[in-house]
Amino acid sequence: MTLRRYLIAGLLVWVPLGITIWVLAFLINTLDQTLLLLPESLRPEHVFGFRIPGLGVVLSFAILLVTGVIAANFFGQRLIRTWEGLLGRIPFVKSIYSSVKQVSDTVLSDQGTAFRKALLVEFPRSGCWTIAFLTGTPADAVADHLRGDFVSIYVPTTPNPTGGYFVMVPRESVRELDMSVDEALKYIISMGVVAPHRRGAPPVSPKPAAQTPLPAAAGSPRN
Repeated sequence: MTLRRYLIAGLLVWVPLGITIWVLAFLINTLDQTLLLLPESLRPEHVFGFRIPGLGVVLSFAILLVTGVIAANFFGQRLIRTWEGLLGRIPFVKSIYSSVKQVSDTVLSDQGTAFRKALLVEFPRSGCWTIAFLTGTPADAVADHLRGDFVSIYVPTTPNPTGGYFVMVPRESVRELDMSVDEALKYIISMGVVAPHRRGAPPVSPKPAAQTPLPAAAGSPRN
């Protein structure tokens, strides 16, 4: 039993560390591919005679920073609109680019409400509860066929939250949780092992849905 306990203690130390190192190495190796954008005469292998791991991270950061500076001014915005206009004339590329841009603008925008709140919702059936994220409200074309106030949510799967289900549910059937999105993701990925800390406030709002301001998507389910 003592040997087994020591082995488990060792695994608890090395498994998180090993996975962290593996993920970082994967990201660094992937970002190092941006060095291929440089002329061969400016690459580290040619200048220094050996490869410098992580230099692609610096180059990627610089590219993003410069792109953001350009996109933030008037001339940069006109250039981007021209570029998007050219892509919009390519049939297959247009559909992919426009879809990805709409999703990225919604998720990454500071003014957006997508993935800003963690919710508790009954899924996949009544009596079973899981964590979901508020993504917005149904489109007008869909809302016209729904009776009542509905919200759009994303129900991630575990341990891979990038796969999941897009569901539209009545607003009164979801409960807003007193936890951040990061805490909710950790809870989902760990399959409930890493529980978030309580912040003193009840995780479930006791107010009825009619008293909850938009777009909180909070409220107690009807009995």
